[in-house]
Amino acid sequence: MLWSDAIQLALRAITAQRLRSFLTLLGIAVGIAAVILLTSIGEGIHRFVLGEFTQFGTNVITVAPGKTKTGGSPSGLPSSARPLSLDDAKSIERLPHVVAVTPNVRGNAEVEGNGRTRRTLIYGVNSKLPLIFRSTVQSGQFLPADDEGSARPFVVLGSKLKNELFGSENPLGQRLRISGLHFRVIGVLAPKGQFLGIDLDDTAFVPTARAQELFNREGVDEINIAAEEGIPSAIVANRVKTHLIDRHNREDFTIVTQEEMLKTLSNILNVLTMAVGALGGISLLVGGVGIVTIMTIAVTERTGEIGLLVALGAPRRTILALFLGEAVALSALGGIFGLALGFGLAQLIHFALPALPVHTPLSFVLLAEGIAITIGLAAGVLPARNAARLNPVDALRTE
Repeated sequence: MLWSDAIQLALRAITAQRLRSFLTLLGIAVGIAAVILLTSIGEGIHRFVLGEFTQFGTNVITVAPGKTKTGGSPSGLPSSARPLSLDDAKSIERLPHVVAVTPNVRGNAEVEGNGRTRRTLIYGVNSKLPLIFRSTVQSGQFLPADDEGSARPFVVLGSKLKNELFGSENPLGQRLRISGLHFRVIGVLAPKGQFLGIDLDDTAFVPTARAQELFNREGVDEINIAAEEGIPSAIVANRVKTHLIDRHNREDFTIVTQEEMLKTLSNILNVLTMAVGALGGISLLVGGVGIVTIMTIAVTERTGEIGLLVALGAPRRTILALFLGEAVALSALGGIFGLALGFGLAQLIHFALPALPVHTPLSFVLLAEGIAITIGLAAGVLPARNAARLNPVDALRTE
């Protein structure tokens, strides 16, 4: 039998029972749509979260005071760990492949300026912060490269904080009062958005030493390091680790690289995407059961036709191929319909909720259609084998 004739027979069998065929492929379509929709949302969230991290670069290394141990928890007892200092940060700058270093002190404080008061986040940093975290100055300049111990009382405002205090006015040169200390505004950063729930635009940046004075801190909360592009962060991190152990005579600090964070986060998000995709896959199993049921009924209804084909000399493999082709055609059509439905629903959700990231990679589309065809093939094997094994004499007697 020619392939064209086999395809024509399969399509004719499907169109002969249109309602039944439609309901069968609808089961597959719903399963495919569920998989596409859930994985699109999962992949969108994956890309969104990783994008939030990578906007600050992938070569950032963070050193925090205190040693974090896997499986451990704070005991509540006073710690003897040596705090990180401004001198630690200065010494790290001299290490190979270190591009920039900024000691970081942060806390909340009231900011008074232009007759208005707002409580916000204060970051104590140095002039290297824009280089490390890829920040852009919108107007004015960032903190100058003063000596850490005698930094002038300058402040750079986030875009939102600037609008809250000064509106459309030019804040450059204006004086602010932060927790009783006076600062002069020298710059405004370009909007950066939120990161892990922190509004980076509603912040004020002051010299680290001034922040230590504001919050009565002896050490710094962390040291942020930018490694040279093209050099693995792990190599630089190991050199920083060895250097600080030599200075502190013990490992009383924790080093985290941006690469490690992204890798761990990516693995977690991949598992979540696969989990939600598997939930949608349950619908595909239901669709597969539907194909088995319909194909079994089709074999029963067309017993006489099968007997006639065998009597006319059709090989049993041809009978097997006919019913398998019909099952695959049903699942493939259902898969195409499901892809259109799932992709349409994903775009509709993205249109209705722009804040919810939705992304449908081409690989997901091809995989979903491949799964649909595989399910049709697997579901059609048993009914097709039963059809191919029918005795032609017994099959003709059913007419």
